Amino acid sequence: MDPSLLPSLAWFAHVAHHRSFTKAAAEMGVSRANLSQNVKALERRLNVKLLYRTTRDMSLTEEGQRLYDVWYPALTAVERAVHEMHDGRDEPSGLVRVNTSRVAARTLIEPYLEEFSTRYPKLQLELVMDDALANIVADGCDAGIRMGESLAEHMVAVPISPPLEMAVVGTPAYFQHYGRPGTPVDLAKHNCLRFRMPGGAILPWDFTDPGVNGRSFTVEPLGSLITNDDDGMIRSALQNVGLIQHLDIAVQARLDSGELSRVLQPWCKPFAGFFIYVPTRAQMPAKVRALIDFLVEKREAMASRKGPPSNPRREA
Repeated sequence: MDPSLLPSLAWFAHVAHHRSFTKAAAEMGVSRANLSQNVKALERRLNVKLLYRTTRDMSLTEEGQRLYDVWYPALTAVERAVHEMHDGRDEPSGLVRVNTSRVAARTLIEPYLEEFSTRYPKLQLELVMDDALANIVADGCDAGIRMGESLAEHMVAVPISPPLEMAVVGTPAYFQHYGRPGTPVDLAKHNCLRFRMPGGAILPWDFTDPGVNGRSFTVEPLGSLITNDDDGMIRSALQNVGLIQHLDIAVQARLDSGELSRVLQPWCKPFAGFFIYVPTRAQMPAKVRALIDFLVEKREAMASRKGPPSNPRREA
């Protein structure tokens, strides 16, 4: 279809809808003569009669009626979409697709779903669970959530969690039976439950020497269980099976309840936590901005309970 026909087709649709050049011209803010000439030009280009005109009446030809029946619903649908798009700049609405790791979804989003949906009733949230690194543009997502160290430099990122620590935890019953490790070297005497990453490697346990040199190093855990489900790893630890190392926010509720107890805390130093990231800040949709602002609000609440926030690497 020739795109240059679209303006004239739109004018014809309004004339046909009102069955009046005068009413259509008033609605569109143009002169009746200009509108009449535009429709005549459309008839010449299409080489077909669309309207019958007299000094008092106007009606559609068979071809004009057929064109109107197809074109007017399509035109109103386009106009409605444009209006909704502009309205969405002020009131967040529509679908927000977020690529996120499972642990980030469980700790940073799922606990607040009721509050989010109440605050933004016209928003729909789709969580695309993916523990591997993802290309949110190629995957058709509006935003992604990842650890700060995993972000590509060209992304615009905002922190949505306080600084985090890797926590080594076990049940009080486990420690009563096997004792508490005093240093990471002592882990060789313990059953360490291991996590297999999406790429297939076993995740090493990270530590930092609390001494003057502050040396960072890893320990290869050894134990009776390997899993790629971090929530299943926590459930196994709760059965007194062994020790796990996990993000502190993922086990905080169990620590608060006394179901789990933490060891080696001086050896686990804080690091940048989770960020929500988008490809660009330019013309950011209101729905995406609403989600970012909401998660930042929750970050600040978490930080007030946990301690001072880290310096954000990049702000949107």
